Amino acid sequence: MKYFLILVVLTSLSTQGIAQIIGPLSSEFNSIRQNGVSSIAATGDTVWISPALNRNVDNGPEWFRPTGIDFIDNGDARVFSIDLDGNTIVAGLGFTSQTPAGPQPAGFGYYISNDGGENWQFSEFLLDRFVEGDTTFVYGGTEYTRKRIIVPEQSPPYNVAVKDEVIFSANWASGLLRSTDSGQSYERVILPPFGVDELIPERNDYVWPDCQRVENGVCTESANIYNSVGDDNLKGFAVHIDTQNRVWFGSAGGINVSDNALTAPIDSIRWKNVGFDNSSDGLLARWIIEIAEDTATGRIWMTNWLAESTGSAFQGLDRFGIVYTDDGGETFNQRLIGEKILGITVKDNHVFAAGENGLFISADGGDSWVKSPQIRSANTFLKSTTEFQSATSTNDRVWIGTTDGIISTDDFGRSWEITRVNFPLTGGNTYDESAKTVDSYAYPNPYSPNQHEVVRIRFNVTNPGEINVQIFDFGMNLVRELDEIQAVNGSYEAIWNGVDQYGRNVANGPYFYVIETDGSTIKGKLLLIE
Repeated sequence: MKYFLILVVLTSLSTQGIAQIIGPLSSEFNSIRQNGVSSIAATGDTVWISPALNRNVDNGPEWFRPTGIDFIDNGDARVFSIDLDGNTIVAGLGFTSQTPAGPQPAGFGYYISNDGGENWQFSEFLLDRFVEGDTTFVYGGTEYTRKRIIVPEQSPPYNVAVKDEVIFSANWASGLLRSTDSGQSYERVILPPFGVDELIPERNDYVWPDCQRVENGVCTESANIYNSVGDDNLKGFAVHIDTQNRVWFGSAGGINVSDNALTAPIDSIRWKNVGFDNSSDGLLARWIIEIAEDTATGRIWMTNWLAESTGSAFQGLDRFGIVYTDDGGETFNQRLIGEKILGITVKDNHVFAAGENGLFISADGGDSWVKSPQIRSANTFLKSTTEFQSATSTNDRVWIGTTDGIISTDDFGRSWEITRVNFPLTGGNTYDESAKTVDSYAYPNPYSPNQHEVVRIRFNVTNPGEINVQIFDFGMNLVRELDEIQAVNGSYEAIWNGVDQYGRNVANGPYFYVIETDGSTIKGKLLLIE
């Protein structure tokens, strides 16, 4: 067990809100970098997470931070996606680009390791150059025209997949990219036009309509141009290589399945597309955000998100949820209708669906589901507003990335361990070895009850005994007093949600905390801003 020692107190949640002291807590030198974990991947007993590249082996107490990933360490890029194949790790990198239209997610490139994360190579993001012939391509012996992709905006690698030396990257505006040489070079994979159910090299009459003129909100003139910015089925969210070596590409136009995309030349890759048709054995919606496989059975799971808008014959008929297929995409079984699911993993016939509205668990392969109650471990808990964002499994555990840290279980959700940012008070951590030693710190600080729900005040107990925590306003008027507890040596957290002793939300401004332990007093300040 990772967060163990002694359970001191987890007081019940009162009508006045959260105000409690928890601990003792761990304070590893090598901690995860952020509590929000949107990407997580595993192989064997090893798990990797975003937004920094952190690795954990066999549920050990420390999280490894590799060297040679300067673009991440310097803050230029963050990890949008991760996939593993044995000792090969591929991390898709993106950044936030400040444009005249506002902030836009953008593609940055890829970090690739072939030795389990000890050494890394950087692979640049594919952009078109203005050279002769770069606006044409050949598919099935027929020449077509395509539009250049010359900027990285709206093209972060939302998902990557790797097998041997082949890498696929699913991007929004850049579509589906493939590298057959471990990231040394990339090529653009051709996909069916939106609404067309197959792409085969025997046909020579494909049309990717690209609007050239709009009048009163209606396209009045089109040309046959392959434009991944304009055709919904070319815009990528998810990619998966299954145990049969089929490639699954989730787009804004449905699910695309290929039996030869792993090895075939670009001009002869075959695709079958399934879109949304409102059938009882079809997709719930056509946006496919995530794809996962039950490797024991070959069953493919995928998330469905709403996409139909004004002008669509299916407007108002699509639904959030997940589906699975046992026949390669011919038919689908619909589950968790209405839930916004972001990640799926399967282990020993247990299915875990991580969503905005909670974590859902099925113990019978997906037939019936239970929503997990608020996640608690022996000495801490997840905030009630936590969103569950990603999921994977190692040999012995299931791992879920959330907006409030990582949770893992070795008994299919009956009990949990919680990992979150845990920088020690004694100074120095994996990201700042020269960090000062302090008596306490509050995080986040500044703190917003609406945005963060709770503020956590970390402090150390060096002499076992009684702990009392009080919070004062700027005039040193008592705002809230937490229940006294008996503590042993170790690190603790006082947790407060910005509510006074009468259950009222407090005003914006500075607040002071005073922590009385056996033989010492610790003081600090935090700023509350709505």
